Amino acid sequence: MQATIDYLPRICDRLLKKKMRSSGAVLVTGCKWCGKTMTASQSAKSVLYMQDPDKTSSLLALADTKPSLLLKGENPRLIDEWQMAPVLWDAVRFEVDRRNAVGQFILTGSAVPSDNVTAHTGTGRISRLLMRPMSLFESKESNGEVSLKALFDGEQEILSTSNLSIEQIAYAVCRGGWPASVGLPPEDAIQMSVDYVEAIIHQDVSRVDGVEKNPARVSLLLRSLARNVATMATNTTILKDIEANDMSITAPTLDVYVNALKRIFVIEDQPAWSPALRSKSTIRTSSKRHFVDPSIATAILRTKPDALLHDFESFGFLFESLCTRDMRIYAQVNDGDIFHYRDKTELEADMIVSLRDGRWAAVEVKLGNKQVEEAAQNLKKLAAKINTEKMGTPSFLMVLTGGEFAYRREDGVFVVPIGCLKD
Repeated sequence: MQATIDYLPRICDRLLKKKMRSSGAVLVTGCKWCGKTMTASQSAKSVLYMQDPDKTSSLLALADTKPSLLLKGENPRLIDEWQMAPVLWDAVRFEVDRRNAVGQFILTGSAVPSDNVTAHTGTGRISRLLMRPMSLFESKESNGEVSLKALFDGEQEILSTSNLSIEQIAYAVCRGGWPASVGLPPEDAIQMSVDYVEAIIHQDVSRVDGVEKNPARVSLLLRSLARNVATMATNTTILKDIEANDMSITAPTLDVYVNALKRIFVIEDQPAWSPALRSKSTIRTSSKRHFVDPSIATAILRTKPDALLHDFESFGFLFESLCTRDMRIYAQVNDGDIFHYRDKTELEADMIVSLRDGRWAAVEVKLGNKQVEEAAQNLKKLAAKINTEKMGTPSFLMVLTGGEFAYRREDGVFVVPIGCLKD
């Protein structure tokens, strides 16, 4: 297939190509509108669109009678929104086994497939790739002069200047990382996030498991999650928040709603890090609350960039969520995950970047420059608490900011604007 002229390259392009070299098929999952189909089509040589309104009925009928016919086409063959015909999962699995070759199929979907559908997955048949909305580097708003990989590989000196103003960061938070919104007039771009939330409330959250959900409850749940973004708010807190708005909801019902939001990739909580410590400090194990993109929070709260600039406390939490989104993307391609740390002394790190090879780094997020010194000292205190014989020394300590300059402090702590960072 010919690449789309205005396609903005994604970090997932590399991950998809890598997986295609070792698996018969790759399932690309992630929230809707994050660019799965467009990214997958760059690697595909034929495409089957299950949602094509002119063909859906006949395609579903064919899937019921002879699904193998839907798999015919030049490989790699992209099957977009495969879950509309769940029988295609086993059909792909069987065909991969029959052909005994890698790089045969790419499947895309905007919801976690049910276990009963994917129970027959075998190693080397269908691998999975989680895709998220665009990072600031992918949307060309970060200059990418500071590399996460380079920091892990021992880069000692950095010197760069971010081109992002605080106003532009506020806009990026509200617009989000939706590929279709990049380049639109600001008002139209922000409206996309509002439309996204409306679709979640009235359609997507009920469609994922076939259980009808009360739109008013979904709206209040999203609103509570938005108010508690980047915090360790418990389900009890969320319940009380919803009930304070004269809407009753039981704990089991809340679990059903939250799980549905997770299955459509709207929520992506940040788990706690549990390292070996020198002392017996108790580590908090609650996850931090995050949406897959901070614009979901601003959309449900009807918050605009100008409002953020006059409410730096809320802006700070949303900025942390933006940074978490981007760091997840950058860590993923480096075979890593993002955690957070907090112990009973309230010593914390907003992000722990942990790579599969055992290397790790601690990151504090600060919107402005005034808190950089405090953040750096906290990171050094945390590093001193870690049992380095078991965990190793941190590859680096970093304060991630909304500021202008990237540099290495005399104590070795890196200060990096989000507008300079890349994978």
